[in-house]
Amino acid sequence: MNFSTAHDGKPVRSLPLSKTLLCAVCVVILVLNGVFLIRNLDDLRSANTLQAQTARVSDELQYLNLLVTDAESGLRGYFLSGSEVNLGPLHAAPQQIDNQLRALGVLLADNPSQTKNLAQLRSLVQRKLGLMHQALEVYRKGGLVDIVAIAAAEERGEMDEIRLQVVIMTREQNELLATRTADFYEQSRWTVLSGVGINVAAILVILLFHSLVQRSFRLRLRAEGALQETNDGLERIVAERTEQLSVLSRHLIRVSEEEKSRLARELHDEMGANLTAIGMDLTTVSEQLRATHPELASKLGRARKTLVDTVQLKRRIIENLRPSLLDNMGLSAALQSYCADYARVTALDCDALIDAEADAAGPMQAIALFRITQEALNNVAKYAQARTVIVNLTREPDGWGLEVTDDGIGIPADAMAKSKSHGLLGMRERALLLGGTLAIERGVNGVGTCIRAWIPTAAPGGEGGTPGAPTALAPEVKTPSPALPETASSNASVNLNAPHP
Repeated sequence: MNFSTAHDGKPVRSLPLSKTLLCAVCVVILVLNGVFLIRNLDDLRSANTLQAQTARVSDELQYLNLLVTDAESGLRGYFLSGSEVNLGPLHAAPQQIDNQLRALGVLLADNPSQTKNLAQLRSLVQRKLGLMHQALEVYRKGGLVDIVAIAAAEERGEMDEIRLQVVIMTREQNELLATRTADFYEQSRWTVLSGVGINVAAILVILLFHSLVQRSFRLRLRAEGALQETNDGLERIVAERTEQLSVLSRHLIRVSEEEKSRLARELHDEMGANLTAIGMDLTTVSEQLRATHPELASKLGRARKTLVDTVQLKRRIIENLRPSLLDNMGLSAALQSYCADYARVTALDCDALIDAEADAAGPMQAIALFRITQEALNNVAKYAQARTVIVNLTREPDGWGLEVTDDGIGIPADAMAKSKSHGLLGMRERALLLGGTLAIERGVNGVGTCIRAWIPTAAPGGEGGTPGAPTALAPEVKTPSPALPETASSNASVNLNAPHP
């Protein structure tokens, strides 16, 4: 980027000497300001450390005094009661006192005066502990009379010396803290004054630097204009690629549904005919062998039951691939039948409120509305822990409105943003690829979940009117049930926004 222009109009790629010197002065001023701030922070850190050290030294000294006092009190309790329990503090005192003295040694290692005081305190405490153990031995040999005599001679001199030494060490530590605190405040005052002067100088340099900033700002505006043009070109390319991907996705969904429909027809026609022929042959052979070979006839009967189960499996597979009612009876009958079977299998109260004009939806619209309903109900059964679910499909002036509401535990607001929520993303993509919308929100009064989908009448894949002609998949005698979740209770503890399997 060019920062200035020479008199002959040629761009100059370096700053003039005066502006370079201004930059250098500004940098030096900021560095000095930073040095003063760092020194001030170091002084503050040292003061805080000393304050914490003083408080800890005071606590350690008080606790040391308490340990000696407890040991002495326990020894006296033993003299009076004769119970060994009272000797617990005395037995534990040497180790605990040694730990306290070692901790104080670490805290006061950088203070020669306090180290000397600590050595005197250590000597006094050890001598006091020795006297207490000596008194215990005397008591065990001579009795309480000798102890009274020793106590009268001692007159608590050792404990007074220990307390006096603790007070001396605490006072010296506090005096050291007060001295360093005063030094810190004095240094802070000079640091603040220096910082103010440095800031004033920095402001002056910045004002002198203003002209350079203005020139560089104009050049930046030119660069931003060129960058904006580049971004606009990239956005156009991204929009074109997105449109191509949308067309491809819509084509893939259409091809997938057509492939499912073709597979369903082939399973129904070819496999159904083969299974029917096998059933007829089994029935004929079974009738012929029933009189002469009843055991073979029995085995053929079991084989025929297996064949019936296979026929039912074939029906379920066909319904999973392409709901036959949707092609033969229309969207209204397909949704009514699916909701009824859903309520029977899951033991949930499922109400289907289907508009009378639902069968007017185009083929792509009908399959999209059915698949969205199917996925929403599956999620309710698996994750919502609901008792009631309502499916409402209405004809709107410019499209179809689908609403699936339950009274379950609800769904987080960021469910659609999770990469593993494949079921929710699949519903949204089906709606978007037909020019519609899909929204997931809390139900009435914040209870449960409400999924709202809208598919326009002129969506790609059909502009309304009568549904497509029925396919070659003829309805069987017993209308099979669409694929439903096995139970509602097995997955009742899972939330609706969990990833769909």
